[in-house]
Amino acid sequence: MGRKWNNIKEKKAQKDQNTSRIYAKFGREIYVAAKKGEPDPETNQELKIVLDRAKTYSVPKHIIDKAIDKAKGGDEESFDEMRYEGFGPGGSMLIVDALTDNVNRTVSDVRAAFGKNGGNMGVSGAVSYMFDSVSVFVFKGFDEEEVLMHLMESEVDVKDVAEENGMTVVYGEPSAFNDIKTSLDDFGVEDYEVAEHSMIAQNEVSLQEEDLEQFEKLVDVLEDLEDVSNVFHNVNLGD
Repeated sequence: MGRKWNNIKEKKAQKDQNTSRIYAKFGREIYVAAKKGEPDPETNQELKIVLDRAKTYSVPKHIIDKAIDKAKGGDEESFDEMRYEGFGPGGSMLIVDALTDNVNRTVSDVRAAFGKNGGNMGVSGAVSYMFDSVSVFVFKGFDEEEVLMHLMESEVDVKDVAEENGMTVVYGEPSAFNDIKTSLDDFGVEDYEVAEHSMIAQNEVSLQEEDLEQFEKLVDVLEDLEDVSNVFHNVNLGD
């Protein structure tokens, strides 16, 4: 695909700097996924995907267990999955995913984050058509050709397997996340730099220093919002 997975890596690194916040956000995601079906990853595909993602962020077992136990306990706390789209400095585009128990609060917070940091929130569909929805797996220590052959032999449908900056990167359809992850696990992959659902820009932009600083502040403010679970963008953050 020739996409820069570095943007995902950078997002992960920024979140890792605030472990308590990322743990809280994953606790919410795990609870919501567990409530959608059985609170068992063996029978609940969405829960399994969230748990696999949580492992790449080293979310502790007690956080995971607490969220699942909360779902098992019949708690009726209700969350809506929301997606907001907008424009930032220098032609940047952003997609903001949120889990919220108060839609009015969240949309107000997201709109304010855009408005105070050189951007503006657009309507639904304003930028998402410029992004591809994919599953992304990044790891090292394996030859990409051998990985591709293994995935093909496993009859797993992938978009691309590439070597990028010394890492093997596998791109697939979002619906194929579990199949790809299982096949890679069987191949011997244990440590994932990235194992995510992501929105990857079809075309990236490079920003001038002033715009880049403002853009990074916008992303930081958005990611600091309690209800925001993911921020995707089309800015090339470099190698």
